[in-house]
Amino acid sequence: MDTRSGFHHSLDALQKQLLDMGQSVEQLIHNAVDSLSRLDLNLAKEVIDSDDAIDEAMRHIDELCLRLIALQQPMASDLRIIGTALKIATDLERIADHAVDIAKITIRLNGQELVKPLQDIPQMAEIVKEMLRESLLSYTERNVHRAASLADKDDRVDKLYSGIMSDIVALMGTDITKNKQLTHLMLVANHLERVGDHTTNIGEGVIYMVTGKRKDLNV
Repeated sequence: MDTRSGFHHSLDALQKQLLDMGQSVEQLIHNAVDSLSRLDLNLAKEVIDSDDAIDEAMRHIDELCLRLIALQQPMASDLRIIGTALKIATDLERIADHAVDIAKITIRLNGQELVKPLQDIPQMAEIVKEMLRESLLSYTERNVHRAASLADKDDRVDKLYSGIMSDIVALMGTDITKNKQLTHLMLVANHLERVGDHTTNIGEGVIYMVTGKRKDLNV
């Protein structure tokens, strides 16, 4: 295998590792919100325990990227691909952290009943999971239009977030325990809103990778 073929083989391996990490992170988001909706402590603990595997996946990606830079003498366009992969891995790790934080809230609510069944929070979760899939597809396809479309989905997430904040404030009263739970639900919505921002970060990275130009998708 010549040097250039070996380089492209390594890029393919890098892409696969990113996609595998992305799928794992998406599952963490799903499980974290599901654990909250059903107040399932065992599922919440599984999410928290899975965080080490995500950190390990990020370390493997970092090491592969650094080896590619050190050993393969990549061209400018190749460096953008590698640099984008590093940034994607960082965003994925931070998304996983948000999932873990949601799972920790589930544990804090142990012994309580939800003040009302969750509706908008699971809807937010579905949209950000879709955004995550789209952002990773935009990377593998080198698809600028798919990356740019994340802005519209992020607007939907932001509108749901604003609605949740308004609804929670309206439910607050003099019951301290209820207010504490409502504050936790605010935090959950905030975590999901931040997940949406991380996926737009990935989209922005893809646009720069392909075009060499910066574009803000989170405005």
